[in-house]
Amino acid sequence: MAKADQKKTRLIIRTIVLLLLVSAVVYTIASKDKVRVLAVGDKAPDFELVDLEGNKQRLSDYKGEGVFLNFWGTWCGPCKKEMPYMENQHKAFEEKGVNILAVNIAESNLKVETFIEQYGLTFPIVIDKDKSVKEAYNIVPLPTTFLINKDGRIEKIITREMSEKEIISLMESIQP
Repeated sequence: MAKADQKKTRLIIRTIVLLLLVSAVVYTIASKDKVRVLAVGDKAPDFELVDLEGNKQRLSDYKGEGVFLNFWGTWCGPCKKEMPYMENQHKAFEEKGVNILAVNIAESNLKVETFIEQYGLTFPIVIDKDKSVKEAYNIVPLPTTFLINKDGRIEKIITREMSEKEIISLMESIQP
């Protein structure tokens, strides 16, 4: 009879474990946040982040102008390649109403400052410390760039490295 009791106990334990696993899977699937993927034509979500000089940068502050919104990381090879091109075009387009705003994803101030100095960057750079902007824009690969028109609407989303020629063309496309 002891063997029958052991089998019964094992069956009960296995059933409980299985029910717990099934419950965990169902909970995970049911509780997933439904992240809305942004698309061309959508209003770009507003945000406020602080740049390395302590100035608040809000996307809404650029209303009436074009915004080249670039998400990047210091470790990202393609980001390193396109940053000098972005700097060149920042100088060429800032008088034409097209702004570059670069959002670093949760790296330290020191890493970002070192990168800025190394590449001689002068356009506004902010750090998304808590990744809330990254989540709002549903950023997966880096670099990712959103072209935002003067009305705050997304004109184009680029999820790869760009050449300088492409950056010029894209910035011209959002010039007010």
